[in-house]
Amino acid sequence: MTGGESEKADRTAKGTERQTDLNRQSYSPEMLSETGRTQDGVPLSINRRPDARLDPWIGRSMVAYAYEPTRHPINGLLCNDASYLRTAVGVDWNVGTADGMVAVRDQTFLTGQHTKAMPLRYAGGVKVAGLMLRPGAMRALFGIEDAALVDRLRPIEEAGISDSSVTGLYNLELEPEQWLARLESWLADHIERNDIKQPDQLTRRVEEAAFANPNVTTRDLADANGVELRTLQRICKRDFGLSPKHIMRRARVLDLAARLCGVADEEEADEFLARYFDQAHLIRDFSSFFGTSPKQFAQERQALLTLSLEIRQARRLELLDRIEPGAVRPWMRRPFRPVNAQAS
Repeated sequence: MTGGESEKADRTAKGTERQTDLNRQSYSPEMLSETGRTQDGVPLSINRRPDARLDPWIGRSMVAYAYEPTRHPINGLLCNDASYLRTAVGVDWNVGTADGMVAVRDQTFLTGQHTKAMPLRYAGGVKVAGLMLRPGAMRALFGIEDAALVDRLRPIEEAGISDSSVTGLYNLELEPEQWLARLESWLADHIERNDIKQPDQLTRRVEEAAFANPNVTTRDLADANGVELRTLQRICKRDFGLSPKHIMRRARVLDLAARLCGVADEEEADEFLARYFDQAHLIRDFSSFFGTSPKQFAQERQALLTLSLEIRQARRLELLDRIEPGAVRPWMRRPFRPVNAQAS
């Protein structure tokens, strides 16, 4: 091994150790949630299809209120397969982006897609409303190239919009859904005022393919959409900031991560595993995104990451027509217990 290779290996090892440290102490069973929780108490968001006026640009709308009364700092992860417009209030976030650690509090910001999980340190819990952008919507709505935001976040001012006009939509008297509705109405007005065009439908179909069959080859995906391979690669780079191959690999990993966090349909468990050639393939891909093995990931479950993965899986199952919008999601269904058994 050369000197340069040795230094690179040392940096990689240190990065893995740092990521493992950031994973620890991520889930606080004391966190109080106003917007739902899993059966074992992990906070969730209210998430649903967006206001119909936003459908061409927004894939999901979400709001989460969860409090950690001691304000003890919690280490966690963020990993999304979509860009977001988010407003976070009342709590402190420190996010490890491609540009270094970024502090966020009482602010609206834009986040790009992720090539891997981003470390997060937060105190006080989670109080956030967000709109999940469809691929290409970042450029259409805010004039910022998706590729420029990969693994990054930027304040809303960089899109020429004052922070107060968006963050100021929140006040203490609002219920979570009221805050989310205000955010949606603000964006609908922004779209109408600026006569914003819809994103390319091809990238929307790529996103849907990642939900349905992330083992599809790039060549087959191009053929299915009647475009040249280079055209597909170029448009994915433009509207996702990633290659088609990376998009599909990430989809496989996030489906598996959702299952490990208990927010996936268990009927798909075997299918998720069958997407990998063997155990080594699974562990290698998973570790490249999360910096840890699947086993350790499950043992050190991330509260905020679980919340994000639940949003993705709910949207995915609705898009694939596996559940109806608003239906009880598979991970929230309790097994039937006869009355006598409950009383015993």
